[in-house]
Amino acid sequence: MDCIFCKIANGEIVSDTVFEDKDFRVILDLSPASKGHMLILPKVHARDITELSEDIAGRAVVLAGKLGKAAMVGLGATGFNTLANTGESAGQTVFHCHIHVIPRYDDASSIVSWTPKKSEKEVQKETAKKISESLR
Repeated sequence: MDCIFCKIANGEIVSDTVFEDKDFRVILDLSPASKGHMLILPKVHARDITELSEDIAGRAVVLAGKLGKAAMVGLGATGFNTLANTGESAGQTVFHCHIHVIPRYDDASSIVSWTPKKSEKEVQKETAKKISESLR
C-alpha cells in the first residue's frame, strides 16, 4: 500500500510529532487552519472513521480531548474543533482516517458554521427512522 499517512504514522516520513504511542502518531498539519492544528493518525490503515475499530475510535476521541486541552493550556487557545472528514463530499482528500484537532482563538473566525434551516416534524421522524434502520 502506498499511503502517505501510513508512512507518516509509522515513522517512515519525518513529521512534527506532538504525541506518539503504539496506536497513534499525532502531527502538526502542514496546512493548518490555525496555530497548533493537529492530525491524529491511527497507525493501522483505515480508509475513514467508519473502518476504525470501536477501541481505536474511542481512544482517538479521548486523545482529541487531551490534545485540545493541551492546546488551550500551552498555546492560549480558547476552544478547539475536532473533525473527521469522511468521503470526498465531506472534504476528505487523504483516504487514511485522520482526526483534526484545531485550536480556536477569540480573534479568529469560525471554521465550523452553517445556516440553520427549519425542519418539519414529520421529515425529522422519517429521517431518524431511516438512519436507525440502517445502523449495523
